[in-house]
Amino acid sequence: MPDGAIRRVGVLTGGGDCPGLNAVIRAVVKSATNLHGWEIIGIEDGFDGLLEEPRTRQLTLADVRGLLPRGGTILGTTNRANPFVYRADPSAQPVDMSERVVENIDKLGIDALIVIGGEGTLAIAQEFTALGVRLVGVPKTIDNDLAGTDVTFGFDTAVNTATEAIDKLHTTAESHHRVMILEVMGRNAGWIAIESGLAGGADIILVPEIRFSVEGVLAAINARDAGGSKFSIAVVAEHAMPDEGLDLRVEGTEGSGARYAGIGNWLGDHLTNRTQHEVRVTVLGHLQRGGSPSPFDRVLATRFGTEAVRLLADGAFGRMVAYHGPDVESVQLSDCVGTTKTVPPDGEHVRTARALGIYLGD
Repeated sequence: MPDGAIRRVGVLTGGGDCPGLNAVIRAVVKSATNLHGWEIIGIEDGFDGLLEEPRTRQLTLADVRGLLPRGGTILGTTNRANPFVYRADPSAQPVDMSERVVENIDKLGIDALIVIGGEGTLAIAQEFTALGVRLVGVPKTIDNDLAGTDVTFGFDTAVNTATEAIDKLHTTAESHHRVMILEVMGRNAGWIAIESGLAGGADIILVPEIRFSVEGVLAAINARDAGGSKFSIAVVAEHAMPDEGLDLRVEGTEGSGARYAGIGNWLGDHLTNRTQHEVRVTVLGHLQRGGSPSPFDRVLATRFGTEAVRLLADGAFGRMVAYHGPDVESVQLSDCVGTTKTVPPDGEHVRTARALGIYLGD
């Protein structure tokens, strides 16, 4: 790998898409061009774009016009390929292709990388630092479960989407005296569920960090009935878990690990015929990932992109930009990967919800 001055920088997006990725790319291109005159090379489809024949394109100021409010990523993304355990197809034996990636980085004349992604993508980035690749990381996940930063871009937009859904479910739940269950994303952490539940005035919030019981949910619904409320709203993270345990894993594509789905419908089935109310389930799914980023996410993503460029200019390789409100700073990338930031069961969010009379489990 080159060890001299930076002239050409590669940027890639990996893992699941989320609102704000394009805003980071825009900020990287504009700040790198305006402040340093660097050439920016966009790498397509995450680390996939550095395997076999590289798939890249130059990014100029003209290429990033209009990107700030645009969802998704113009570079494409994937959560399938880990170059250290690469499979050409699901039936193939894993092969270490990391040296090929390093060779392609050299072949392209890329002096440093900006890697935008979640825990999986940044864990791969950390492995490449050990091979001498000069890079910095930018944290991205709508689940807000990445250690080292108070918040990740995309999370605020996802919470806004879920809160808007709760607001709309409220009106139909109240009109028809129903129990409405909204299933939101949250494989390992319940941040979207608890923040949207608080913002939307939910009566029941179920997160992966706190076990719940169907009897407890029924008791919460019955307590509202006794108090004169004729409807209830439950927000459920996709991997919320009942006391008796439950396996709702759905195997993803090779390299992406398991995902979870169905807890909303499972709970709905177990409440039906045990309450006087009709029970309806809504699964938000990928609506939480799509669309234009919120103003907060646009600003945060922009700040992350410019800070990533500053880190490269300062030679601060192997670090990740981070939001430590109100400042954007940086932390060691190695300190952030391998650790999931979950909702503390005895934390302030949970205390707030319980003070409001919201059922969370236990």
